[in-house]
Amino acid sequence: MLGRCAPGSPRPRPVVRALPPSASALRQRLRQCAERIPEAEAVLDLLEKCPEHQKKGSFPVIVFEGLDATGKTTVTQAVKDTLNGILLRSPPACISQWRTVFDDEPTPIKRAFYAAGNYILASEIAKASTQAPVIIDRYWHSTAAYTIATETIGKVQDLPPAQDEVYQWPEDLLKPDLVLLLTVDPEERVRRLQHRGLEKTKEEAELEANSLFRQRVEESYRRMVNPACQEVDASPSKEEVLKTVLQLIRKHCPF
Repeated sequence: MLGRCAPGSPRPRPVVRALPPSASALRQRLRQCAERIPEAEAVLDLLEKCPEHQKKGSFPVIVFEGLDATGKTTVTQAVKDTLNGILLRSPPACISQWRTVFDDEPTPIKRAFYAAGNYILASEIAKASTQAPVIIDRYWHSTAAYTIATETIGKVQDLPPAQDEVYQWPEDLLKPDLVLLLTVDPEERVRRLQHRGLEKTKEEAELEANSLFRQRVEESYRRMVNPACQEVDASPSKEEVLKTVLQLIRKHCPF
């Protein structure tokens, strides 16, 4: 659960479950706002078409996580080309056009949208992994890390403790074979963002303005379990990062 307070705290914060722990829980949350938000009904329709407890095929499923400007786009494309794989992104294309709608909603509804995207993506992963290696640009860990960081006020030590249930992978969501967390130092990341010159998301603006928020996101990534993130320093050249990533894939993923 999120928002736990220290023993003896005189004004305990209310416990907030902003992250639906299962597909059934997020369906319920989306139904609650479907009359007001037509796009929520559309997401529900797609979700209902997804079989429960998806199973992956014989090819490996590799997820890349990390903050914006850590090199995910470059690395995922390079790995996809090297392995002759299939590249997927979260949220999937079928719902990504509604991101701006849900980004303006209260956090619980926003998180339900992104969580639903992971379950819809799982159907695509299950099919694609019968054909080729699957490379994914963000998956469940992003949804969880940003939720935990948003719902926690303060420093890294104010996060839910390691081994808390919020860091666990949902039991009913298809698991990847490997999760790689790309990291760069804050100054390099900001330099890359400025070089890109892209419009910032609300969360990216928060990451840039609030170093504590950034630290909470990164530490939340590191505390994820089952599967945990393998951290990769993405500061070196593209060629060096790709070499490191491919070594980890060959070490952890059967072909």
